[in-house]
Amino acid sequence: MKNSTKSAFILIDMEQGFIDPASAHCIKGAAATVPACEAAIQTARRKGIPVFFVKRIYREDGSDVECTRYQSWVAGGRSMAPGSYGAEEPEGLRPQEGDYTIIKPRWSAFFQTELDLILRRMDIRTVILAGTTTPNCIRTTCYDANALDYNVVVLSDCTSSQTEEIQQANLSDMERMGALIINSREFEHYEKHSVLDLAAGIRADMEKR
Repeated sequence: MKNSTKSAFILIDMEQGFIDPASAHCIKGAAATVPACEAAIQTARRKGIPVFFVKRIYREDGSDVECTRYQSWVAGGRSMAPGSYGAEEPEGLRPQEGDYTIIKPRWSAFFQTELDLILRRMDIRTVILAGTTTPNCIRTTCYDANALDYNVVVLSDCTSSQTEEIQQANLSDMERMGALIINSREFEHYEKHSVLDLAAGIRADMEKR
């Protein structure tokens, strides 16, 4: 199916290590967003939008864990190692044939990953972000996408934070930066003209000079 929107759906860190309340790294709002994330993924597939599952998986020796997270990772049972329960996705959020899976070493889905390379090869202009956590992995991915000249959409009810106050503050900041904030219901009506391609507009303006 042709991707007329030139968009990619990017689901970040929706694995049990961040969803399960028993996990030391659980994000309080994450579990409640699973149904909306499932619905949004199905919407993306119906529209021919490629789906990317971006995950955090740590080496068992901890050599790639963030310095600021290492002690809590050790205290929490060294979760999210390859093949562990913490690295698993809920059943409805598992990749299907044709989807993409990317392992990221830090917060942003772009940092030292192949994501930008693949998106440019696919002529993607807009990234649609969902997952957890809003102030960390969603926000850093949003700002990196902006720095790389992608248009950004954030699905508000498909993202989560430790508190509602943190959630709303970060959504507001990303909106002021230029991201389009919509929910999963509004995403059902998403099409190629839903987002203004700012970089393309700038290029067209420059060519007129």
